[in-house]
Amino acid sequence: MPAPLVDITQLDFAYPARAGLVLQHIDLQIDRGRTLGLIGPNGGGKTTLIKLLLALLHPTRGKITIDGFSPKLAVRRGDVIGYLPQNPQVPSNFPITARQLARLGLAGKAGLLHSPLPQDLQLVDELLDRVGVREFANEPVGKLSGGQLQRALFARALAPRPKLLLLDEPTTGIDRSGQQKFIEFLQNLKDDMGLTVVLVSHDLRAVTSIADRIACLNVTLHYHDVPHRIPAELAYSMFSCDLAAMGIGGEAHACCEAHAPGKMTDDQIPMTNQ
Repeated sequence: MPAPLVDITQLDFAYPARAGLVLQHIDLQIDRGRTLGLIGPNGGGKTTLIKLLLALLHPTRGKITIDGFSPKLAVRRGDVIGYLPQNPQVPSNFPITARQLARLGLAGKAGLLHSPLPQDLQLVDELLDRVGVREFANEPVGKLSGGQLQRALFARALAPRPKLLLLDEPTTGIDRSGQQKFIEFLQNLKDDMGLTVVLVSHDLRAVTSIADRIACLNVTLHYHDVPHRIPAELAYSMFSCDLAAMGIGGEAHACCEAHAPGKMTDDQIPMTNQ
């Protein structure tokens, strides 16, 4: 049986400035070619886990390997991990076109002192066409709409032909029809490029529509199996805080301690090395 693409073993993580563990005793394997939906409440550790996979943070205890490499080496190789962040920010006056932005995805693969291969440049153009921004390829990024910019960044994430694609809330702000189109688009890309996908989302419907495995994370890993087997009571308990915050199905006291006044949730922590 082939080794999993991502192997997380006995992972603990704590931020120096915060009491207690943000992630505790995480054992998670992601097989090649799978789509894993990563769900859980705000403050449950999803963003922290993504940062650990990107080598922006380092485990307090335990081990992570991606295609046999540590996250640091996997990122350094340039062709192992592709990443699409949530609400990406690019300065409006940044002097670069959509095509040049997408080509930045090749920098880690080719190296800063080498020109990308012709076939890699051709793939970027094909990706820009496939994500629907080829007609805007020569436009400055400052003139792109938010959706066009996200699609150009999607092309950047795919440009090095990564083995693992990390998507952080990619369907936020997209209506139901658009979500379905995105799901179909992603499935086709996954099949064509041989991708393994980790999809972080609060949208259970979107996750269960595309993921063949699902992981529920709230400091510890509460569930890891196929989506249709997740117990309804677990799904509710995992999201009771978020539901209560929206005034649905709960009271304020149901919210977890991570949302107490003055506490910083996992999703609010800056994306920086610590």
